[in-house]
Amino acid sequence: MRKKWKIFSYTLLALVIVLLAGVGWYVYSGYQEVKGLQKSEDESRFGQFEQKPEEKPPEWTGTERVNILIMGGDERGLREGEVARSDTMMVASIDPTTKGIHLFSVLRDTYIEIPGHGSDRANVAITLGGPELAMKAIGDLLGLDIQYYVYADFQGFIKLVDAIGGVDFYVEKDMKYSDAADGHVYDIDLKEGQQHLDGEKALQYVRFRHDKLSDFTRTERQRNFLKAVADKMQSGWNIIKLPQIIGDISPYIETNLSPEDMLKLGNLGLKSHQAGSAQVPPMELISDERVGGAAVLGIRDSDELKEYVQEVLATDSAVAATPSPSASSSASAETGDSSGGSDSE
Repeated sequence: MRKKWKIFSYTLLALVIVLLAGVGWYVYSGYQEVKGLQKSEDESRFGQFEQKPEEKPPEWTGTERVNILIMGGDERGLREGEVARSDTMMVASIDPTTKGIHLFSVLRDTYIEIPGHGSDRANVAITLGGPELAMKAIGDLLGLDIQYYVYADFQGFIKLVDAIGGVDFYVEKDMKYSDAADGHVYDIDLKEGQQHLDGEKALQYVRFRHDKLSDFTRTERQRNFLKAVADKMQSGWNIIKLPQIIGDISPYIETNLSPEDMLKLGNLGLKSHQAGSAQVPPMELISDERVGGAAVLGIRDSDELKEYVQEVLATDSAVAATPSPSASSSASAETGDSSGGSDSE
């Protein structure tokens, strides 16, 4: 049986971060392209799922924390009516007060409660009830209200990276993997070093999981690559091209974000910044378990996991990295530097 590649949905998350960087006004000028990201029931890959009142996401008024669940899946080989598991999941959490953006990678094999369906792996929720059930299940896991979702498939990621002109990125080690199941079309062959990654090469990087710690190191690489994608999309030329970029990726994206929602997020993002990122569950709260003979990731204490999420949200790596005036003064004193100048050149 062909192994499915686990695709990370940078596609719309990168777009959301661009909006959070302050280009909402320009997205609104491309209203028709943005509108295409929302699919009708007939167009949607999730049209077969009934929308249940208890799974309806809360409305975002613009003043409280907003959370966005980003999901990615490999849809190759699916039969009609089938839905791919969300084998990559990330939650972007934005605080309107601090303007901080936190990113959480959710490990796909985490064994969680799925409302109305008992317990299963986190990546199964979307196949049982569509994105709204996945939002509810992941929100319950993290102790967060999730208002929005975005979903991207395999080609959406490639299209996005190519549309922004590729990404210059340092590949930390040689990465090689061969699989004849797809005629070697999706083999991985990357060399260590700084290089320019187009869409296909970038996909090789974010899907590589043949490390000692597998998904644990993969999700860390994905978060790091995401920062590079977001930086590239914030460049002046890509901002100008944004409506075209959205149009290119629209066929591969689904979301409940309306153009008006995106505009609100863009306004919020005028002064937003990356405040931190984390894997959930963290290593110290994971227990190796077996269910039906299969290995899953158990959670040692659900309440402690929610507390951990709140602890991460309470930190700001950008603030921590900025030295205080007193610290700067002390450093200047120790090095002999002063505002009045010195005799040295």
